[in-house]
Amino acid sequence: MSKRQRTTSGSPFEAQFGFCRAVRVGDRIIVAGTGPVEPDGTTTPGGAAEQAERCCAIIAAAIEELGGSASDVVRTRMLLTDFDDQAAVGEVHARWFGEARPAATMAGVAWLCRRAWKVEIEAEAVISNG
Repeated sequence: MSKRQRTTSGSPFEAQFGFCRAVRVGDRIIVAGTGPVEPDGTTTPGGAAEQAERCCAIIAAAIEELGGSASDVVRTRMLLTDFDDQAAVGEVHARWFGEARPAATMAGVAWLCRRAWKVEIEAEAVISNG
């Protein structure tokens, strides 16, 4: 069995809920649902696009820390609290992961971990051997 590597992002929810931002096992990196959390623990201000930008930056940093890159992403899930935000979040997603063209799901949800969150994103990556 492959050794697990883990990374954290500093989100207060990681310790509170007992999880890490991402786990790598072999050539797979699985990134937990990632909300728009700033380094000081506050919610990223602004609309869904600004929040999605923050989510994607956290995801990309976690993948890089575990030896991958945004181009290794093969699956994403975008959870939105407002139907009208899908185009804005989709544009951000395309900027970060458009080169990889991952299998992606965008779904509406009633709520996320914090009331101010408009979006939460998770990702999976497979590290290629060249």
